[in-house]
Amino acid sequence: MSGIIIDHEKCILCRKCLRACPVSALEMANGRICVKDLCNLCTMCVDACPKGAISLAAAEAAYDDRSSGIWLYAQVSESGLCKVSCELVSKAAELAAEAKARSGELCEVTALLPSGDAEMASELISCGADSVLYCDHAYLRTGDPDAAAAWIVSLVQERHPGILLFPATVSGREIAPACAAMLGTGLTADCTSLQVDRESGLLHQTRPAFGGNLMATIVCPGSRPQMATVREGVFPVRRREDPAGSATIEEAPFPGNFLPRRSIRAVLQEAADSYDVTKAEKLVVVGRGIGSKKNLPLMREFADRIGAGLGCSRPLVEAGWCEYSHQVGQTGHSVAPKLLISIGVSGAIQHLAGIAGAEKIIAINTDAKAPIFGAADYGIVGDCISVVKDFLTK
Repeated sequence: MSGIIIDHEKCILCRKCLRACPVSALEMANGRICVKDLCNLCTMCVDACPKGAISLAAAEAAYDDRSSGIWLYAQVSESGLCKVSCELVSKAAELAAEAKARSGELCEVTALLPSGDAEMASELISCGADSVLYCDHAYLRTGDPDAAAAWIVSLVQERHPGILLFPATVSGREIAPACAAMLGTGLTADCTSLQVDRESGLLHQTRPAFGGNLMATIVCPGSRPQMATVREGVFPVRRREDPAGSATIEEAPFPGNFLPRRSIRAVLQEAADSYDVTKAEKLVVVGRGIGSKKNLPLMREFADRIGAGLGCSRPLVEAGWCEYSHQVGQTGHSVAPKLLISIGVSGAIQHLAGIAGAEKIIAINTDAKAPIFGAADYGIVGDCISVVKDFLTK
């Protein structure tokens, strides 16, 4: 494992490292600088040391040459296979193609299906899976995250995948960290972009950081599998031309040594919101540029006229103009419609991350330098209210 190493012979006890550490992970003890367990390896102390007495030890590889293939966890709900599972399969197939182009070797996509059926397995194969591992066990049927993590970890330790993806759902966000902890590997949450690097072969995992003010690309060079969670609507679903091919469906046994920590008597479902912005094939997204709440009916009329759903940016939800179910962006809902019309939205980086999956984007904004135009396929510089009214009168 990686760790901070202090050369006490070089150390002059200037304490600059103590002042530089943002989490107070260094302390003076017995006349020397010591590292506490809460160190997060930010390396700010390494940069602060004037004598080069502090270094970061290289991590030992926690994997071997058997680590290969791309796995994903296919989440199942009472209504069937979750849409995000199909999105993950399609993206995994794309990553597998990138890996093959780099190395020339076949990279297999495997979907892990808990308590599913043959129809769900076929759906995953049609979206790009080369194989499906399923398990119909009572613990998995109850939705116990500990059970799901135990099943996944047992398979990973046996078959050594190189990449393991999860949906960034409530369930996925509970299972993925548990798996990462048990496997001793890293985990990148809420990724908006995944790409296999052509030089190193590492998975480049990109996500918003520092409150969404910049995009950070993260790699995991020292352990396997490389793990990430992905929000729904970030990647499109793609069907392959030959879904059957040589794909396999295999039952993977549940670990016999699993001891549950909880007893799930029943699962209570909250009443679902009648509006789901992620399912709209056409979407109108409005922002502060519409001026005031009184202009929302005009925007709804425009959306209805073109057969689109209505979404909004975060400021409109914070102002109480719209419900959270309509919010589009990294802190709201990631969407991937065929057509997205952005009206009066400036295009902050976290908002752009949430609409990255849209096939076509049309932006209307008075500011010609608004970031939204950088992501748009077509742009109209002008007053959005006037533009919408002109359209409705035609």
